[in-house]
Amino acid sequence: MPPVLLVAIFSRKPAWALESRHVDEIRRLAGERFEVVQARSKEEFAARLPDAEVIFGFRMTSETLPPAVNLKWIQATSAGVERAMFPEFVTSPVTLTSASGIHGVQMSEHALAMMLALTRKLPHFIRRQAARDWDKAGDGMDELFEKTLGIVGLGSIGEALAVRAKALGMRVIGVKNSPLGYHGAADEVVAPAAMERVFRESDFVVALLPITAATEKLVSAEMIAAMKPTAFFLNLGRGGTVDEKALVAALAAGKIAGAGLDVFAEEPLPRGSKLWKMENVIVTPHVAGQTPRYWERATKLFLENLRRYIAGEELLNVVDKEIGY
Repeated sequence: MPPVLLVAIFSRKPAWALESRHVDEIRRLAGERFEVVQARSKEEFAARLPDAEVIFGFRMTSETLPPAVNLKWIQATSAGVERAMFPEFVTSPVTLTSASGIHGVQMSEHALAMMLALTRKLPHFIRRQAARDWDKAGDGMDELFEKTLGIVGLGSIGEALAVRAKALGMRVIGVKNSPLGYHGAADEVVAPAAMERVFRESDFVVALLPITAATEKLVSAEMIAAMKPTAFFLNLGRGGTVDEKALVAALAAGKIAGAGLDVFAEEPLPRGSKLWKMENVIVTPHVAGQTPRYWERATKLFLENLRRYIAGEELLNVVDKEIGY
């Protein structure tokens, strides 16, 4: 019997389920090397887990890891893999690869939509539309043209955003762990040590950080205080990377102009959060990564990694489990 390649992507929401055509593509590439099994429930996943050598879709916990005695590789379907970083998995020999690189289009467009909406005061006018109020007040309306965008976490999503921002005539500064040798769309790339300057100079700061021990509340009260009173802050990375209390205080006091937030310290965002009612804040419920092409892109990445795995080649997006990304 060949080892099992376990497709562990299932959801109560039909729109978020893997289509059969994607599973068929996996079966064609796997050939006789694997028995491809699609788990459609937690029970099916648990039943086939002991036979699995490869899993497409991360559903591993400290309870489900011990039965996975034959497991060698997991292809996650998200870019952020913080849920995988429990001690037993970190110290295990199982290789984890992320889905980094498949979110650039939709998440950069989401960030750009927020930036345009905040600049053109669309939330204000949408509220006026609901009240049938012909309010032509344009106070505070502005342009993105020639504004400075700071991207904190210049990975694949940040690079996609930089390309789009440059097309609108913006200046782009990126923050990247290893800025040396950068050849992308940003005008300037700096190391994290220079991050405060980016906050100070930017008209928009977009955080696209993973959550790790090093990035927790990296966007601190001090960083937020360095921003211009006319600047906007956006977070599409992870909520825990931002001192949310400091951000709320700055927004309430008018220390910064506004915010576009897709991720939060606690999710779902508590109904009592002040962010819900702030007129200078756009809240979206962690949906920036959604697109009807998500599984098409995730499957394409997995197929390339599966080809490499079968051929004994280096995999794409291997996660350093000690660092967390």
